[in-house]
Amino acid sequence: MRYYLLAAAVSAAVTFAFAFLILRLSHKYRLYPKIRERDVHTRPTPRLGGLAMFLGVVAAIALSSQVAELSLVFSDERKIWGVLGAAFVIVVIGVVDDIWDLDWLTKLAGQIIAAGILAWGGVQIASLPIGGILLVSPLQSLIITVLAVVLVMNAVNFIDGLDGLVAGVAVIANGVFFVYTYILQSGGAAEYFNLASLVTAVLIGACLGFLPLNFHPAKLFMGDAGALLVGLLMAVSAISVTGQIDPAAVSGREFGRGDLVPAFIPIVLPFAILVVPLVDFCLAVLRRLRAGKSPFSADRLHLHHRLLDMGHSHLHAVLIFYSWTAVASVGCLTFMFVPWYAGLSFLVIGFAVASIVTLAPLSRRKRLEASAQSIAVSDGGAEPSIAQLDPLDAAAESTDGTSLDVAAAEKILKRHDSAPMLGLAGSDPTQETPSKEPS
Repeated sequence: MRYYLLAAAVSAAVTFAFAFLILRLSHKYRLYPKIRERDVHTRPTPRLGGLAMFLGVVAAIALSSQVAELSLVFSDERKIWGVLGAAFVIVVIGVVDDIWDLDWLTKLAGQIIAAGILAWGGVQIASLPIGGILLVSPLQSLIITVLAVVLVMNAVNFIDGLDGLVAGVAVIANGVFFVYTYILQSGGAAEYFNLASLVTAVLIGACLGFLPLNFHPAKLFMGDAGALLVGLLMAVSAISVTGQIDPAAVSGREFGRGDLVPAFIPIVLPFAILVVPLVDFCLAVLRRLRAGKSPFSADRLHLHHRLLDMGHSHLHAVLIFYSWTAVASVGCLTFMFVPWYAGLSFLVIGFAVASIVTLAPLSRRKRLEASAQSIAVSDGGAEPSIAQLDPLDAAAESTDGTSLDVAAAEKILKRHDSAPMLGLAGSDPTQETPSKEPS
């Protein structure tokens, strides 16, 4: 365990040091793009933090290669070079995109090349943990591996829209996955669990080292380079375990249990730790295809945008994503240690609490919007600050297709409440009160 902690610490320290340096250089040479329409932040912010994370990962892996106790991980150097080569390609593509904004087809081609390098290095899905299905065909293994890696990278990249969101979700998800892989390793499992544990530990360190500069209000973004790198390394860990394990090896009997529920953990856990990115990815693809657009075209309709539109603050929206990730991943892992009904109870209660917190602002928002809109209509005009309705934000929908921002609604209500006191009842609430001449 201490060697994994050492690798994580080195990754965190190197990432933080380079992130601070990149931040200074980015401001000095203005290495940051203009604010886009879909962006949440309001001031130009450097987006090259992914480069610092990559350097932290490389430094930690290089140091680990000199540790005798981890020599088994590096016995197959082809896998290590495959991981590093894929990471290098994806970071180069990401950095170029963060500076010059590449088109989606070029980015997709780069992702496929990176996934192909990873598969060439031997990190492949050799079997599916469903009834012992073997992928005997190298072509089958290659195709499924590339598709899985590209899917995970884009799913993680799609949720990268709020300060500290991807880094925090990755720390939680990979923390749970590290516990899982370490338990399997300590139970005498094969060597590939060492690779998964090391990659997961190094990734956790990189995210922790980056968070101080990325948490709200963020001074530095990880950009596409960082988000794609996080997705790539999470895919590496999942494939190293799920794609090469016999589910019977983690049956309940191995953990003093009499049931076979833990045997499904290799199948379910990778999806559980990626539940938030995968849900957002699927919704985005369906939404864009239905609109006749490319699945990779950008918009401002992701889950984190919708949380903000519901009335959550920036920080609250990030913490909600953390809670959903924690409930799904920790709840899935509990099935290895407790009876199935106890694990299921944890999931049900956890999701119920997370749902209540997520939906809490809706009743207040609807009340404010209804009051403010009725005031605007009765006064003979609409408030100029009324924003266009997000077509997917059904909670804020009104009969005329418009929606009020919560702050704007509160502003209208306050003005209306103060109008009778000023003798202005019935006047246009959008007009400023004229100053009274001194008598």
